[in-house]
Amino acid sequence: MGRYLILGVVQGLTEFLPVSSSAHLVFGKALLGLNPPGTILEGVLHLGTLLAVILCFRREIAELVVGIAKGEAKSLRYLFFLLLGTAPVVLVGLLFREEIERAFSAPRMAGGLLLVTGALLLSAERVRKRGVERALGLWTALGVGIAQAAALLPGISRSGATISVGILLGLNVREAVRFSFLLAIPAIGGASLFSVLCRPHGTGIVNAQGLIVGGMAAFLSGVAAIKTLLVFLSRGRLFPFAFYCFLVGLLALILA
Repeated sequence: MGRYLILGVVQGLTEFLPVSSSAHLVFGKALLGLNPPGTILEGVLHLGTLLAVILCFRREIAELVVGIAKGEAKSLRYLFFLLLGTAPVVLVGLLFREEIERAFSAPRMAGGLLLVTGALLLSAERVRKRGVERALGLWTALGVGIAQAAALLPGISRSGATISVGILLGLNVREAVRFSFLLAIPAIGGASLFSVLCRPHGTGIVNAQGLIVGGMAAFLSGVAAIKTLLVFLSRGRLFPFAFYCFLVGLLALILA
């Protein structure tokens, strides 16, 4: 039970801090000796973090829903951008499902891709300091969506990749964060349900109580992680997360 609790806390903290939760799950499962069938563990833990997003961004979600219900052009346009940004992760997830699942058993790959995440964060911090800003548009939404699809691989941080690419494409930090987290809702929700309901047969044993404990831990630690990330981003600090990605990525490559 304690091992599931640890993984839940790790998932919640690393899902939203730009250090790749999937990579840490790969490392954690390897170190703790957990091997549930398919990706059911990832699915349950992601459901916990999904609830954390909904709680922390409930005002933005409510504002968007009300605007759509009223037929406001601004809200409908934003909904279109969210749908456009979601399309790449759906296509990649369906077309390369088996390859992605195999990647979750490859600590060395996760370590290498953490270095990519670190490079993205450093690049975004440099661009942010230039002060060049653009409004959210068609190509920006698609670019962020492609970054989210790449984050299906362990080692590419979803929040790190989407926020960094948003900044690199000209969004200010606030809008990059908003679009990233609203874009996470259909992606995390769909992937979680698919993992839990359509998981392939495996050799591991499902511990229902452990999954519940892990999911709750992911929710609570996810809320804490979101609040922490918003504080760091308000101060324009991405370097600490990049340094962490480089450190853990190199260690994984050496020790894998």
